[in-house]
Amino acid sequence: MKLEGSCHCRAVRFTVVSHTPYPYMRCYCSICRKTAGGGGFAINIMGEAKTLSVRGKKHVSQFRARIRAKGDARGKLSPGRRHFCAKCGSALWVWDPRWADHVYPFASAIDTPLPKAPEEQEIMLDYAAPWCAIPEGRGHTHFREYPEEGIADWHAKRGLKVR
Repeated sequence: MKLEGSCHCRAVRFTVVSHTPYPYMRCYCSICRKTAGGGGFAINIMGEAKTLSVRGKKHVSQFRARIRAKGDARGKLSPGRRHFCAKCGSALWVWDPRWADHVYPFASAIDTPLPKAPEEQEIMLDYAAPWCAIPEGRGHTHFREYPEEGIADWHAKRGLKVR
């Protein structure tokens, strides 16, 4: 499925092909929350990096977060690169050299209508802000950190992969 996305001010527009376009995973980590999460979370989907086409590249900036363990004030620089619009601050996508074949656009940046996920996963709950309203009940699975099942596996297991 070809996805079209943009920032709020439309200085950056992009397209990417995704076989896993269901926005089902909400991340509550402090990095996602502080850089992209309007509801205290961010939702990433997955696309093929080789298909990413960007207009307005001059307005794209990157941020690499510091990952801090308890007792480690400095932390280490994350290999993940969060791309955002330098003009309006909109979060656009994450790319990480450890998974170089993929790019992870934020669902909030996608303009193409996305399919509604039949269920949702609330992840990284150990890092959620106390004010976040975390959905519970049927259709919501909770994870203290990352689940073992990846985005592609989640889609495949539920017969939701899009060609």
